[in-house]
Amino acid sequence: MMNSSKSNDATDSSCQGGNLDTTEEVKDELCPGFKDADTFVKYGLGAVLSATKASAGLPQSGDEYDFYRSFPGFQEFCESQGDKLLHCMSQIMQNHGCRSHIKDRDKLTGIEERFDLVVDSNDVILERAGILLDEADGVNRSQKPVMPVGFQPPKIVVSSWNRKSVCARSETFRLLHAKNIARPQLKFKEKVDNSNTPFVPKIFIKPNSLKALPSYFTNKQIRKERPEDLDVPAALADFIHQQRTQEHVEDMFAHPYQYELDHLIVPESLLSKPEPQMYKPLAETNLTFVDSLEDLVTLNEKLCKSSEFAVDLEHHSYRSFLGLTCLMQVSTREEDFIIDTLELRSELYILNEAFTDPSIVKVFHGADSDIEWLQRDFGLYVVNLFDTHQASRALNLARHSLDHLLKHFCDVDSDKRYQLADWRIRPLPEEMIQYARSDTHYLLYIYDCVRAQLLDSNHGQPGLLQCVWNKSRDISLKKYLKPIYTEESYLELQRKQKKSFNTQQLTAFRLLFAWRDKLARQEDESTGYVLPTHMMIKISEELPKEPQGIIACCIPVPPLVRQQVNELHSLVQQAREMPLLKVRNHRCSPEVSLFGPHDVSKVSEGEVPQVTADGELDSYSPNDQRSMSVAQMKARRIIESFENPFRMYLPSADVHVNKNAKFDPSSKIFEISKRWKLQSVEQQQKELEAKKKIREEAKQQAKKASGNLVQLSFKFLKQSHIICCCFHRAAKICLEIQPVWKWPRRRLQRHKDVGLIV
Repeated sequence: MMNSSKSNDATDSSCQGGNLDTTEEVKDELCPGFKDADTFVKYGLGAVLSATKASAGLPQSGDEYDFYRSFPGFQEFCESQGDKLLHCMSQIMQNHGCRSHIKDRDKLTGIEERFDLVVDSNDVILERAGILLDEADGVNRSQKPVMPVGFQPPKIVVSSWNRKSVCARSETFRLLHAKNIARPQLKFKEKVDNSNTPFVPKIFIKPNSLKALPSYFTNKQIRKERPEDLDVPAALADFIHQQRTQEHVEDMFAHPYQYELDHLIVPESLLSKPEPQMYKPLAETNLTFVDSLEDLVTLNEKLCKSSEFAVDLEHHSYRSFLGLTCLMQVSTREEDFIIDTLELRSELYILNEAFTDPSIVKVFHGADSDIEWLQRDFGLYVVNLFDTHQASRALNLARHSLDHLLKHFCDVDSDKRYQLADWRIRPLPEEMIQYARSDTHYLLYIYDCVRAQLLDSNHGQPGLLQCVWNKSRDISLKKYLKPIYTEESYLELQRKQKKSFNTQQLTAFRLLFAWRDKLARQEDESTGYVLPTHMMIKISEELPKEPQGIIACCIPVPPLVRQQVNELHSLVQQAREMPLLKVRNHRCSPEVSLFGPHDVSKVSEGEVPQVTADGELDSYSPNDQRSMSVAQMKARRIIESFENPFRMYLPSADVHVNKNAKFDPSSKIFEISKRWKLQSVEQQQKELEAKKKIREEAKQQAKKASGNLVQLSFKFLKQSHIICCCFHRAAKICLEIQPVWKWPRRRLQRHKDVGLIV
């Protein structure tokens, strides 16, 4: 007994050892068949891409889908695949603890309820993924967001619907915004020009110029005193004045520093390898907040004495039509400056003295938008720009954002909690000031590092660095273009949204787009604040009959929509009065085509639509089969399959139809079948008559062809007889010239056979 127990223990230990080995191998794998997360992610990405490509090949919603849906095989396939997808989705929802009763839904409201379930589940899954990613990055999601001084959070009334459970998720950072802030546009000395006219540069003094500023810009004070143009927008008044004085209109819209930038030469000192100068710690660097004219003049003097400085802007675009530059950060090697651009908006042109100095390098990161904002709001231009974003692209770094450059070169983790904050807040909280300061404090050191790496990566040759300087100069040449409304502006937005509308929906979309643009310019609000695009598309698709329906399409309801809901309702009613036709979405042209090939209510019999190889509709005749391409033949077969207008309303072959209904004169099926029989008999008679005509025409053509052949044969015989006579005469002449006894034997024999000699 003891020996047997020992042997059993040994076998158990050996089995346990084997199980431990297998468990260790299993633990090494993240999932069955995947060693680590990278392989799993690559496999999942490939599966998602293949599924996306396969879904793109499915018929699109509309007539194409309805046509394929009429086939029972396609309908069964869609239902089976749909059930599988719903089953997979319900399993995923169950795995994440969400409601998963996605199949058992009412037929009337099932789609809406399923959509709500999917949206809620996506929110839960994405929130969990965000929490896990933040924990992997070391971010503590449990800490409370930093709020400005004096901010009082709203009191939350706890009830059954919002009571936190024991396993409540951690809070996310809130978007810092100001609800009751006074609009800064009201304090501007110069009113914002939202008119539907082109933008005219604000510059009237041109420092560091190689080419004088046109007289148009230098005479702005004279133009302001003209009483006849007081009720005309500024840009339109300028244009009228140009026409009156017969000056060159091109000067109004030309880049003021075009000549200086075209003739800018980068010195050799900027094309050589620099020694990166380490930045000072934030605690040891002086920070100056500039909000007065005296401080601005002092800053300009300091910038003119430096050899380089870094610049960045903070922008706000939600509560303004054109947008507002709320803050400017400037950093030198020794100091940091933050300029209140809302307070000094009309005085910032002073900085043109430093910004346009070709001997001073201005370092930006991603300056494409900054250059346009400086021109639009302050009339500032930049000469001798270096964009670290273009340098990052030339170096082929993993990412080109400022966050990545700060981490890569300075080992600094930037805090992006205030990236979407409302920068109109005054006074600015200390946390937002420090965030804005960090954008430019390290930028000059990054400027040195990227220049050195550009030279090292190109074996010390300055070609790659010169390319970055050239691209930065091209960015400086960008001009701000104000959004101009035209009658076809809505088509570009429709093209981006990839929506197919009928004539009523497209008319509603056009009218709503024009209403939104006009109101946004009047109220100086963004189009997204007046009426977001997705709400505008929803109203255009639904075409509500009542004002309450418009409110129901907008959740949450924008304030201006609630105020002018009656006007919106009148626009929707105006669109509903349009004739209902389907808009052809070919190259985004607003042309109208028919509902289907059998719909000839708007055309004559000779204008039956035919699809050409280019996708256009054209007319065809039955005699053009030889000249038609393969695509045209396929399109013609589809059109011929729809020749019977009742075919689409008849039941399919697998649907059960009562036999008595077929012979009951009072039933619809009997009426339809009778009409179909009559039409088929008429169609057969027409086909027989057409065949007879074709046969008669063929016989006549055959007779004509036979007569032509006989005439051709007679002509051929006459011509051959003439040729033979000519040949006979030529042979006799040859006999007279040359004696026969001198001919060769073969030639004599040949002529004897022909009969020319005896």
